Order: sequence, then C-alpha cells, then structure tokens
Amino acid sequence: MRDIAHYLSGKTFVGGGNRYGDVFDPNTGKVQARVRLGGATEVAAAVDAAKAVQPEWAATNPQRRARVMFEFKRLLEAHMDDLAHMLSAEHGKVIADAKGDIQRGLEVIEFACGAPHLLKGDYTSNAGSGIDVYSMRVPLGVVAGITPFNFPAMIPMWMFGPAIAAGNAFILKPSERDPSLPVRLAELMTEAGLPDGVLNVVHGDKEAVDAILDHPDIKAVSFVGSSDIAHYVYQRGVAAGKRVQAMGGAKNHGIILPDADLDQTVADIMGAAFGSAGERCMALPVVVPVGEKTAEALRAKFVTAIAGLRVGASTDKDAHYGPVVTAAHKAKIENYIELGVQEGAELVVDGRGFRMQGLEDGFFVGPTLFDHVKPGMKTYQEEIFGPVLQMVRAESFEQALELPSKHQYGNGVAIFTRNGEAAREFAARVEVGMVGINVPIPVPLAYHTFGGWKRSAFGDVNQHGPEGFRFFTRIKTVTQRWPAGGPVSDQSFVIPTMK
Repeated sequence: MRDIAHYLSGKTFVGGGNRYGDVFDPNTGKVQARVRLGGATEVAAAVDAAKAVQPEWAATNPQRRARVMFEFKRLLEAHMDDLAHMLSAEHGKVIADAKGDIQRGLEVIEFACGAPHLLKGDYTSNAGSGIDVYSMRVPLGVVAGITPFNFPAMIPMWMFGPAIAAGNAFILKPSERDPSLPVRLAELMTEAGLPDGVLNVVHGDKEAVDAILDHPDIKAVSFVGSSDIAHYVYQRGVAAGKRVQAMGGAKNHGIILPDADLDQTVADIMGAAFGSAGERCMALPVVVPVGEKTAEALRAKFVTAIAGLRVGASTDKDAHYGPVVTAAHKAKIENYIELGVQEGAELVVDGRGFRMQGLEDGFFVGPTLFDHVKPGMKTYQEEIFGPVLQMVRAESFEQALELPSKHQYGNGVAIFTRNGEAAREFAARVEVGMVGINVPIPVPLAYHTFGGWKRSAFGDVNQHGPEGFRFFTRIKTVTQRWPAGGPVSDQSFVIPTMK
C-alpha cells in the first residue's frame, strides 16, 4: 500500500513516529493509501529545517522571491490536469471543481508575485529638523498553516504564498484525509527554485496541531476548519504568544426578495448549495424567500432542479458533484437529515440511502431539500457541510435581514433582487463579513481579503490579499538623524516632539 510521508528540506521525510491514518478513495469506500501522522518530533525537525534557511531567504531581495512565485505559477498551470486528478482521487470532488480549487489558489500565488510592491514601507523626509522617519515590513520568521480537507490546494496556497513571498519559512500541516496534493505543491515549489527548508509539510492530527501551537519558534499560525477547533487554535496559540488567524464554520444564507429573477436565482443557488457536495465553508445551504408566494414558487423550481442533478463518481465529466470525503462524514450528514425530520422540518427531497451502481460502497449522499425550517432548530443553527438545502420562510425584508445577522456564524451571505436600494441597504446593515448581491458564493478575489465575522473567524486579520501580507509581516519604524557636526546641543529630558 502507498505510504504518504512528510516533506522536509526538499525531500521525503519519514519521521520517527509509527502512527498512520487511512486515506480513502471516496468513490469506492476503500483505503487507497496511508499517511504518516507526525507529532512533536516531526514538527521540531521541520522548525529546525526552517530556522536554518529563513534568515537567508528573508535577505533575498523581493524580486528574486517573486520569481520563484512566477515559476511556481507556471508549473501549476503545466501540471493542472495531473494535480486535479490527484486532488479528486482523495477528496471526491469532480475534476472541474478540483481545477477550480487549484485555480483559486493559483490566483493568490499571482497576487504574491507582487511582493516587491506589497512590502514597500513609508518614508517621511525632514519630519523634524534633519530627521527622517521610515518604516519597513519585515518577515516574522518561521510560521505555520493548518488546513482543512475541503480545499487541499486553495487554502494551503492562500497561506504559504504570501508568507513565503514575504520572506518567512513555512510549515504546512494539511488535512490527513487528502494529504497527497499538499506534498506535491511543496515539490513543485522546490522545482520552482525555492530553497530547501523554506516550505515543509508535516502530516498529523491533534498531536501535530498542538506541537505547532506550543513550539516557541513558530511565530504565527493560520488555520481554517470548524469553529470549535478554530476557537481552540486561537486561544492556545495566543496564549503561547503567537499571532493567530483562525477561520471557522459557516451557515451562509441566500435572501430571495419577491422581485428576484427566480430562474437565475435557482440556477445560481443549485451550484452554491450542492457543488462539491456542499463541503465548502462558502456554500449556500440556507435560502430565505420573502413572502409565501416567493417561497412556493421557489420550492417548486428547486424540486424540479434537484431532480435534474447528476451525482456521480468524481471522474464522471457529466456529474454535478461526487462523494463526500469519508464514511464518517457521510454518516454525520445523514444524521443531520434525520434530526431535521425529528425537529419538525418538512423533508421535501431525501438524499439518504443514495447508491451508485458499481460503487455501492462509495461515500455518496443524494441532494436533500428541507422546507419550513425554523431558526430554533439545531439543524439550522449548526453547519451540516453536505448537500442539504434548507428553506426558512420570512414574512418581510426585516425578518430576512435578521436571520443571518443573528446567526452564530457570519461568514457569507447573498441577496437576490432587482432592487438596488434594497440590496444596498442589506449590504450595509447585515452582520456578516462577506456579502454577495446576486452572487451566490461571494468569495473575494485574490487582491481583496477573505474573512468572516462572529464564530466564523477568530483574530483581527483576514486571509490573502493585502491582509495576508500584513499577517505574515510586522512593521519596523526607523527615525534617523545624521548630525553635520558643530556645537553639541543641550541635553533634553523632555519626551521628543515635533513642534
């Protein structure tokens, strides 16, 4: 059976541990590989490798660091097909969606190619008599990223792209569920010219996570995962004196006003709700039609659209989505569906018991639709992370606005309408970090930043874009004077000011 090892100093690293995790083929339900699970020993080895080379990498001028990013981008494009198939084979998302995963990460790498500009500081000449003041952005040193299973290409690149371009050395702890692609990304970075040790990959579970959070030489940690773990990572990392950004879960809402183009809205929401089997933190699992007439029309259109969905193997070019990542996650989703029935929601389309001919043991869940979901229900309050769409009916614009604003999560929200005034008011008032107006998945482009509110994010700095470079650097400000000689000025015991 294939073993997936760690990646340190530009080569495969076995490590000293003897723990393994199973890596499944979600299409068949069979174990296809096993991944070595590291701990404190492997993390310490990665930190030592990173510390040995980071000062020289930081001293490399930004243009040369950017050239590595340019070459890495070229390699990503050249290997796109192979990378997508590798990703799909362990995650289960269809090939087209896998390419989208890689492309979204590639766009952050493109942005990171602008490091020479993004790292420029400020300069004030003659701030005082003969005194100049300037600031510079300097790398933190050794930093780390802990990434989830649902975007094994995009999210690692969101993190290590800006971090490495800014002059840091990076330790990546990817999900143990689909670990092959992150290692391949590190190999391509080495091929692109990145010095050995600047990017290292350590596989593992909670033991590796805790080792990262506790290691005194890791200066910052970026995390994406569930909210409970994000909160844990944030608290433990900050307590250890680290800079931490920890992105958590979501329950994104789509508000549908009576004047919306329902055919276009349904087409948009189908992809947002069921794409990647709903395993996205920016999926749209809750729709809020305003008014009974809107709700009834929307429900009928969803039933028709769901009937036309094709669930298939991840290699099926005609499939809209494939299996979920593990048997345990499939069981979790189906348990939520049963809970929704018990809570009194109306199960309009039941995706449980879905079986693929010839792939009966695969981790498939059919599309599911609930109506008459109430805000007090546990299935509404919690993130299901599967192909389950819930309808929560609202009587008015104000009630619809209140639902996402009062929810524990605040990652993304969308409104569908032809009314510019209503959309503008909604965007201004809703208590959510990312807003779409007739856009079902409002993930900002790479040169903006990604981040939610409330229990969707812990920490003050968002991911990628300018915020990504701010997170992985710190400001040093220099005040300088070059005396020209002459009489010595009087001593002063008053705090300096600029009069």
